[in-house]
Amino acid sequence: MNDPGQPPLTSTDPTGWSQGLPTPERALAIGAHPDDVEFGAGGTLARWAAAGCRVMHVVCTDGSKGTWDASADIAELVARRREEQREANVRLNGGRPTEVVFLDRVDGELSADREACSAVAQVIRELRPDVVLGHDPWKRYRLHPDHREAGRLACEGIVAARDPHFFPEHGLPPHRPAHLLLWEADQPNHVEDVSEHLETKLAALEAHVSQFESTMHAVDGEGLEEFRTRIRRRASELGALHGLDGAEVFHLMSDL
Repeated sequence: MNDPGQPPLTSTDPTGWSQGLPTPERALAIGAHPDDVEFGAGGTLARWAAAGCRVMHVVCTDGSKGTWDASADIAELVARRREEQREANVRLNGGRPTEVVFLDRVDGELSADREACSAVAQVIRELRPDVVLGHDPWKRYRLHPDHREAGRLACEGIVAARDPHFFPEHGLPPHRPAHLLLWEADQPNHVEDVSEHLETKLAALEAHVSQFESTMHAVDGEGLEEFRTRIRRRASELGALHGLDGAEVFHLMSDL
């Protein structure tokens, strides 16, 4: 089973990869839905947070389609998923809550339009991250359109945030992050050691209790333990290619 966030081993030739960015002071992770950040980069963010980084979130959609229950109260689900994301943020940050920004686009209907790009650029200008993380918008054969559009917003938001003639109505100085890390990449070129932080990643993922059935396929205690095993195994397999006990891999873009 290919859980979200980290690619299968078939796409991970490690030749010429970079390894281990310096711990940033601020990192901003942009996910399509509540839980996407934790799947894609939870171990990396946990390691940085433990070293003093301020880990911040942008969640692009309201998560309103994140259930298989056709009779679910959607307003209640949206509220629940917001609280789950805030709790995941706290867990990644070692118990210290930081900024979690919800764009509240309708789940399944996200578009990297001018309004959404402005919103992301404004957050980047306000929070001034050293590193931005997001979905790879160029991933082939992607089924969920929100992941592609959220990836576009991360990339296009950086361009707009760095250049002063985009969205001058923000009234904020431009900001240029140093690095962009894209998870779910077909062509990863960078690895981060998460060997000592997988349990924090799992704790943050397990804050998303509403997703146990639909995303984690964990309807009971046995299923939840199988999910944990899959996450640990994938990290171990990716790490073994680089002499690490556990890893997350990305496509790294610098000189933004």
